[in-house]
Amino acid sequence: MQTKYIGMIFGKKRNISGQYLKFFFRWPLALVLLFSSMVLHAQDSLFKVIPEPVYAKSTGQEMDIHPESIIIYPESLSANASLLNEAIRSYTGYLLPLMMEGDHALSVKSGRKEAFNKQKLVLTMDSIKVKEKSGYQLLIQKDQISIIGHDPSGVFYGIQSLIQLLHRSSKNILSVPQGEIRDYPRFNYRGMHLDVGRHFYSVDFLKKFIDLLALYKFNIFHWHLTEDQGWRIEIKKYPRLQSVAAWRSGTIIGHKKETPHTFDGKKYGGYYTQEQIKEIVAYAGSKYVNVLPEIEMPGHALAALAAYPELGCTGGPYQTARFWGVFDDVFCAGNEEVYKFMEDVLDEVISLFPYAYVHIGGDECPKLKWKNCPKCQQRIKTEGLKDEHELQGYFMNRIERYLASKNKKAIGWDEVLEGGISKNTTIMNWRGEQSGIAAAKAGYEVIMTPENLLYLDYYQSLNKNEPVAAGNYTPLSKVYAYEPVPDALSKDEASYIKGIQAGVWTEYMSDEKHLEYMVFPRALAVSEIGWSEKGKKDYTWFLKKLRHQEALLKKKEVNYYPYFDEITADFRNGNAISISLKSTLPNAVIRYTIDGTKPSPASKLYEGPISLDHTLELNAQLFIGNHAIGRIFNQYFQHHLGLYKEITLKNTATGKYNFPANLLLNGLVGHHRFNDSQWLGFSGKDLDAVIDLGKLTEVSAIGINLLNYHWQRMWAPKQLRFMVSIDGKDFKEVYTQENFDINGINKVRARFPKEEIRYVRVIGENIGTIPKGGYGEGEKAWLMADEIIIN
Repeated sequence: MQTKYIGMIFGKKRNISGQYLKFFFRWPLALVLLFSSMVLHAQDSLFKVIPEPVYAKSTGQEMDIHPESIIIYPESLSANASLLNEAIRSYTGYLLPLMMEGDHALSVKSGRKEAFNKQKLVLTMDSIKVKEKSGYQLLIQKDQISIIGHDPSGVFYGIQSLIQLLHRSSKNILSVPQGEIRDYPRFNYRGMHLDVGRHFYSVDFLKKFIDLLALYKFNIFHWHLTEDQGWRIEIKKYPRLQSVAAWRSGTIIGHKKETPHTFDGKKYGGYYTQEQIKEIVAYAGSKYVNVLPEIEMPGHALAALAAYPELGCTGGPYQTARFWGVFDDVFCAGNEEVYKFMEDVLDEVISLFPYAYVHIGGDECPKLKWKNCPKCQQRIKTEGLKDEHELQGYFMNRIERYLASKNKKAIGWDEVLEGGISKNTTIMNWRGEQSGIAAAKAGYEVIMTPENLLYLDYYQSLNKNEPVAAGNYTPLSKVYAYEPVPDALSKDEASYIKGIQAGVWTEYMSDEKHLEYMVFPRALAVSEIGWSEKGKKDYTWFLKKLRHQEALLKKKEVNYYPYFDEITADFRNGNAISISLKSTLPNAVIRYTIDGTKPSPASKLYEGPISLDHTLELNAQLFIGNHAIGRIFNQYFQHHLGLYKEITLKNTATGKYNFPANLLLNGLVGHHRFNDSQWLGFSGKDLDAVIDLGKLTEVSAIGINLLNYHWQRMWAPKQLRFMVSIDGKDFKEVYTQENFDINGINKVRARFPKEEIRYVRVIGENIGTIPKGGYGEGEKAWLMADEIIIN
């Protein structure tokens, strides 16, 4: 479904003024300091549990778990007892003896004291002692571990916390710190989404993924099963969904923004049989994870249309998509056969998934085909609808009512609000926090899933060696900073926020190791947001826990992203322009060079802000002793006459590219990935900037960088003009350009006879709407600009 350029486990603007400008790597540094200053409690150094418990207190002592230790449990918790035993065997190689409560009591009553005297691990339930649903108490004493749950899920979560605490002592004995944890979840919905439409993953991997979700106390696996690029669920009534829709003839190579598109020519696909789906659902249920199925409609339907072309507006022919994007061909909302198809599909889906909800998509549905479809136009007329948006509302409401007739509830992406949808539908606000706020204010239940904060297909580092990802930049610190209940909501309105979910869209995750790399450890941050009490967050403490968790992630063979302590930077414009460097890695120092060479243990030690008084290339490296840690931080700085001069924009930048105008004059050149907060974007509007150099200055060169990626709806201007003036009123044109490279960054560099001027004006004329045949035809085009260079 979504091609949001930007989960499952476990889908901003900011005015910057004055002396300080934090540029694209500002998040980690700023948030570390922010969270450290907001700590409202003292964490227990021995209980490094993720997500952070409500209460944790250790004694400083350890309990050793010996081979003769016994696990005691009631019959209702036999599965949990076995799970705990398997976890212990993964460390020790042996299983502990198991004994049910009744057998243990009988043993004691009959005088058989040997079991009673042994070290015990006791599982039990007590809804009086632990009042909160899914809550637990973990008490670790010298000779006994007690896990008391409000219910079976509470016991299970207590076991997950215990597993995180297990370690080998200095005597090479399995040990755990003594003390007490009392804990329960903040939200009842703690979700991780996974798109298997773009890339297909094995049943074994899905089980591993669910194991990891459960370990960090997620309770929803949102399984995105249908897409333009592949239909992944067996529907017995429609066999061509398996033989045709589940396969594509090839897959795009590289990022979709790069043209011309090239393909690998390899048939790709697969689907999950209904027996496999039952297996996954049962497995997830054993880990207290509900599986939320998603069947996309009315958009993201190309694969289904390839199998059943009569369900489209034109009748085809259609082809399962080989590349990523949003496609104009969608289910025909005027065709009664479409509703019969969807109802038949949902009947089989409902039979496979016991969870009370079904996700019905509803996002990114272009209306172009509907506008030109006689059946759709007739449906609008017959139903008394205003336009195609209300036609989508009709479609989604009809599906929602059908689900209700089957005792199921609907969840939809936030676009379902546009045409009107029943309040019985839960909203996932992928397009940003504001749509979630609006939905909650209107009385809809909301799962907070903002793309710019919780989509894990975004880059997690700006390092140029990162594998290709969907788009924007969401480091671990930014994920951790997210608060799902906005201050804009009243207490009553906030009650509609039912939980959070991270999104894992897999366009650029072709294998399971790459997926793990993108999801972990950011999923651990999401788990803490969804489980832990508001006010418990402390990023410094979270990182300490994360470093502790690395051993467990390695034990479970998770290919996690290891660079979360990498160097980040702040850029300052005071009396002098400078860059400050920082890392969260304890006991490390930073060494750097400014001539583009690789830092060594003999390179200059970073001790304070580095002056940027000339063009340079900064490389910095973390060292512990003489050992280099992690990757090299690199930043190029372009010195020029316009640096931080006054700039005025006729039209402000918009959307996720709405940054302060002075980013165009900060000396930092934006990356072709356009995820570094350096590109200003103008949707359907012109770039019109006037720079005041402050005094008459000799100028002979003006430059600018422009993006031209039509597959990202980014178009170079129809015309670019550079103009100069002495008084800011009468401008003289010194350069114009109308033709630009087809794809990539266009570095425009104009030279002209030297003039003494004070003002520079740059006008980029937006093409307005994307022309017919272009990707996103009829929508507003983005004009993307970065760094106006004046010399």
